[in-house]
Amino acid sequence: MSSLLTTLAARSNNSCELCAASSSLSVYELPPSADGNADDSICVCETCNAQLTKQAPLDEAHWNCLLTSMWSEHVPVKVAAWRMLQRMRNETWAADALDMLYLDDEQLAWARSTGDHENDSAVQFHVDSNGQRLSDGDTIVLIKTLDVKGTSFSARAGTVVKNIRLVADNVEQVEGKVENQQIVILTKYTRKG
Repeated sequence: MSSLLTTLAARSNNSCELCAASSSLSVYELPPSADGNADDSICVCETCNAQLTKQAPLDEAHWNCLLTSMWSEHVPVKVAAWRMLQRMRNETWAADALDMLYLDDEQLAWARSTGDHENDSAVQFHVDSNGQRLSDGDTIVLIKTLDVKGTSFSARAGTVVKNIRLVADNVEQVEGKVENQQIVILTKYTRKG
């Protein structure tokens, strides 16, 4: 166990600082910080971590735990609670909790620094034409012949593209090699292989 996780686990009594779960604990450094210290990190369970990092859809029922954790004496816990409540602000209970949660000006600036509070709770994933979730390293098959911009060739329907990479800021695009050319492919023209 890393020394930071040991410190955070001691601070949290070996439980998630957001939902109080006691299994699969890890360190979550609140963006945009990357200092790796207890003043900008919290101890979280696997479920909270996946939803904080948008690797899993938001389960609003799970986050009722924020009604307790938002009162933490530890600033990073309060900031994480504020960010998650903002993602669910259309729910009456979350809006009420936000009205009660106090952050001073410096803490509020930190909470707003990622801009995540401006987004809704929807989490989008890269999916193929059949709605199958795509991941880095997957193999896909093109379902349509695509003209490749900037080249003289077309990627034909049925072409297998191995070891794709997800385009980080666009869930409708993946990257892969076709005829030794790295190209961007629209996910709607693919199926998972």
